Amino acid sequence: MAESASSSGGGTVEYIQHHLTNWCVGQCDPVTHKAAGFWAFHVDTFLFSLLTAGVIVWMALKLKGQLSLERPSGFQNFVESIIEFVDQQVKDTFPGRNPLIAPLALTIFLWVWLMNFMDLVPVDLLPFLAKLIGIEYLKVVPTTDLNTTLALSLTVFALIIYYNIKIKGVGGYLKMFLFHPFGKFFVPVNIVMTLIEELAKPLSLALRLFGNLFAGELVFLLIALLGGTAGIGLALAFLFPLQVILDLGWLIFHLLVITLQAFIFMVLTIVYLGMAHVEEEH
Repeated sequence: MAESASSSGGGTVEYIQHHLTNWCVGQCDPVTHKAAGFWAFHVDTFLFSLLTAGVIVWMALKLKGQLSLERPSGFQNFVESIIEFVDQQVKDTFPGRNPLIAPLALTIFLWVWLMNFMDLVPVDLLPFLAKLIGIEYLKVVPTTDLNTTLALSLTVFALIIYYNIKIKGVGGYLKMFLFHPFGKFFVPVNIVMTLIEELAKPLSLALRLFGNLFAGELVFLLIALLGGTAGIGLALAFLFPLQVILDLGWLIFHLLVITLQAFIFMVLTIVYLGMAHVEEEH
């Protein structure tokens, strides 16, 4: 299943570093191929993020062309079950009504899940195909790039600030910093505490998703190394079946992980936006 470690740099560390290096263009270090300035772009992150977003658009267009109330297809039933599931989460979690929240939650859940799903593609397959056309580095899971998870969480954070100001007003939003959580006699402490609380929202969203997916990708690479470094003979005869069993077991478990992470990101987005819609502090 895996390429030998020697094919990607001569050892275990080189193999892992190779697979965890993005396809970088712009201000990139010529030796490490890591970003070395603001104008460094991870092309693979853009590519696979857009690819997974395109899958969502394709699914929507396909469903639009075959909608039927009398005889819904299996695909329509499947999509409707996802929509109903997300809609129920919004109803249970979000106070009041906002026509943006349910579509936003659905988009986040589907897009994050599809980006996470790229982690289940065999770790050597797409990098090997990319190497055939001259692309040395390719990292296929967008959510193992902190830039992706931060971009998603900062977008949600911008909406949180927008709705806080829209619902509470500028004065009401500032009061939250001045008088929460300890009242008017502890304004300096309130400002610090509330600022930490607010900044923790995007950071927790971004780091939780990134950390779990990065760890999952690392485990797949370690499993791939079992067969790749075994050589020929009895070691390969023993380690290859073990690799297949471990890979299958981790794949099944990781399928639950990627779904759970997409769900958590979606629910926390709903919760944070719901908190922004609450006009009075209790």
